Amino acid sequence: MLKAKELKKQSVEELTMLYGDLSKEIYGLKNELRTARKLEKPHLLREKKRNRARVMTVLRQKEE
Repeated sequence: MLKAKELKKQSVEELTMLYGDLSKEIYGLKNELRTARKLEKPHLLREKKRNRARVMTVLRQKEE
C-alpha cells in the first residue's frame, strides 16, 4: 500500500507514470474478472483502486 507521505516526495512526472501503471493493472484485473468471472486475488483490485485515488489526490494537491 502506498503512503501519502511517500507520494508527496515524488515529482509530478513520477506520479503520472505511477497513475498510468496503476490504471493498466486495474484494466488487466477487470478483464480477467470479465473473462474468468473470478479473480485469483480479488483484494488486489480494491487495493490498486485506492492507491490510484491516493496518487490522484496528491497530483491535485501539487497543482495548487
